[in-house]
Amino acid sequence: MIEMLIVLGAGFLTGITTILFGFGGGFVVVPFVYHLISASGEQPGQAMHIAVATSTAVMILNAGYATLTNWRSGNLLRETIVPLIFFIGIGAALGAFASSLLADGVIRVLFVAYMAVTIADCLFRRGFLTKPARAELSPATLWGGGPLIGGIATLLGVGGSVMTVPLLRRHGYDMKYCVSAANPLSIPVAVIGALMYIVLGWREMSGPQYLGYVNLNILGLLVVAGIAGIVFARRCLPKVSDALHAKIYVLLLIAVLIAICL
Repeated sequence: MIEMLIVLGAGFLTGITTILFGFGGGFVVVPFVYHLISASGEQPGQAMHIAVATSTAVMILNAGYATLTNWRSGNLLRETIVPLIFFIGIGAALGAFASSLLADGVIRVLFVAYMAVTIADCLFRRGFLTKPARAELSPATLWGGGPLIGGIATLLGVGGSVMTVPLLRRHGYDMKYCVSAANPLSIPVAVIGALMYIVLGWREMSGPQYLGYVNLNILGLLVVAGIAGIVFARRCLPKVSDALHAKIYVLLLIAVLIAICL
C-alpha cells in the first residue's frame, strides 16, 4: 500500500513537471523507478533498463496530453517543432538499439554524466538564464543536433527535453514556448523508445507485470497520477516570470542529479 502511494505521488509530480518544464516524466520517473526496482531485488541487473523503458512508455501519454493542452492554450509555435521532430525521431531508433548493447551500470553512469554536463551548460554558458535575440535553427543544428537529441533521449529515457529546452532557449524563445515544444518533441522518442524496449526485453524479462522491459503495474499508476498532475498544474499553479522559470528549471535538474547519485 505504501509503495502504491509513493508511485502515485511520483506520478503526480511527473505530471506537474511535464507542464512546467516539458520533461514528460523522464527525469522524475527514471531515478524513482530505478531505486524502487533496486530496493525490491526484482530482476537483478536490469533496474536501469526497466526504469528507462517504463519512463519512455509514461511519456507517450503524459507528453501527448500535455501537447494537447498547450495547443489549446496557444503556447505551441510551429517553428519550434517542425522539422526538428523528424530528425529527433531518427535518432530515437538508434538510441534504443544502442541501449541493448550497454550494461545497466553503464547507462546509469551516462545518465549522471549527461545531467552534470547539461546543468553546467545552463549555468556557465551564456544564453539560457538570460534570453538572447531570436534566431532560426540552422541546418547543421537540425541534421546534427536532432538525431543526437533523439539518440541520447531514448538511450537514457529522458525524452529530450533537457536538450530541446536549452536549445530553443538559446535561439531566443521564452521558456513557456520552450517547455511547450518539448512535449511534442518527446513523443517520437517515447513511441519509438517504448516499442524498441518492448522488443529488446521480450525474452529478457519474466512475470505478467512486464511487457519487455516496461513494468506495466508502475506504468499504469504513473500515467493516471501524471494526468491528474497535469490538470492540477494547468489550473492551480501560478504563472512565474520568464527569468524565474529558467532558474527553477536548472534547480530541478540539480535535484534529479542528486537523486540518481544517491
